[in-house]
Amino acid sequence: MKRFQKRLLAWFDQHKRDLPWRRDRDPYRVWLSEIMLQQTRVAAVQEHYLKFLQRFPTIEKLAAARESSVLAAWSGLGYYRRARMLHAAARKVVREFAGVLPRNAAELQTLPGIGRYTAAAIASIAFTEPVAVVDGNVERVLERASGKPIAGEALWRAAQALLDLQRPGDFNQALMELGATVCLPRQPKCLQCPVSDRCATRGELPTSGKATRQRKREIHYALDCRDDSVFLVQRPSMVSLMPAMWELPEIALTNANGQAHLTLRHSITVTDYLVRVVQGPPPNTADGRWIAKSRLTKLPLTGLTTKILRAAKVI
Repeated sequence: MKRFQKRLLAWFDQHKRDLPWRRDRDPYRVWLSEIMLQQTRVAAVQEHYLKFLQRFPTIEKLAAARESSVLAAWSGLGYYRRARMLHAAARKVVREFAGVLPRNAAELQTLPGIGRYTAAAIASIAFTEPVAVVDGNVERVLERASGKPIAGEALWRAAQALLDLQRPGDFNQALMELGATVCLPRQPKCLQCPVSDRCATRGELPTSGKATRQRKREIHYALDCRDDSVFLVQRPSMVSLMPAMWELPEIALTNANGQAHLTLRHSITVTDYLVRVVQGPPPNTADGRWIAKSRLTKLPLTGLTTKILRAAKVI
């Protein structure tokens, strides 16, 4: 175990990716990065992380902001419930903890949007609490190293037993980094692995799960621009998916017979969308508003709407 820890940390010190949230251990920045990284690729997060920090550089600034402003800054990252929970948690930190993030995993889990993994990541990286993390990358590394499937509490116990207590934050990041860059799901780079001699399977652990098939769907939107304004509709506040976000009006196939102004693809979880955008007014039933182009970046737009408006060179 000591050899495993030493080799993994030495490899991490030399080969870790230069990511903006690793340049200091400021608790707010660590927290923000962990929330952004949930269900989102590192490359996509890097693009948004620094911009979000410029707009909300402190917990106090985030707590004082309007929710619509937070959602606008989050636009493009998807899974907007994360942004709402982040905002609610910032308000709770200011209200109940005098603006200072709790220093241990147990207290961190009392904040909205922070579960067991996120609490452990923040506590270990920002405050060096000796608590292990378990995500998909860690699970894969531990299962391959041990040569058997591990699940539930047994997985958390295995991660905790392996944790380097002197550098818990670095070790947690190293284990996740190994899974993200070397111990890959389908084509692991075993020859580059610093702990391959301690691995029971060399990446060959069989999996019983079946890959989820992507569903395909075609959708159509109307893009109507007049006098430096764009016609948008707002999603109802009571819907579960992206409530109160702004988007282009969706139109039925019968209203999309005109030639598409542009066509693009967009994926959300297990659905792969073919998106056709028709230039012109939406059906008379569309209940929306004309929004000045200069205000678009300040509105909470859906990720697909942002993608369409950029492709159409509106923003």
